[in-house]
Amino acid sequence: MIIFDSSIYVDDLRTGRYSDRIAEVGDLIRNFSVVLAELWRGATTGNENRFLLWLRDHYPVLAPTENNWLDSGRILQRIQQDHGCEARKLRDLHFDVLIALTVRSHGARLITSNRTDF
Repeated sequence: MIIFDSSIYVDDLRTGRYSDRIAEVGDLIRNFSVVLAELWRGATTGNENRFLLWLRDHYPVLAPTENNWLDSGRILQRIQQDHGCEARKLRDLHFDVLIALTVRSHGARLITSNRTDF
């Protein structure tokens, strides 16, 4: 099972850089509700919206469990306690922590081009 982070889809929409690789693993792809939400938040063109609808319709969509949500909050609390991050930075990290926990709980592999967040 493979889940692509929003960075892969954004890069691919802008440049076509990953199209061949995405096509190669087609049947292994699973969408993640948080990634789709991030992508829809930034979609500005009809082409982007059509692509997101196509993703939703062609690959199963996984969602975080209650435990994924609760664990993400606990992890962010520890990060705050250990590093004193600002609330804004914790908010920015929340979806990334949630993505990582959910991917792990499904035994999937996360593919991202944004290594600094993970």
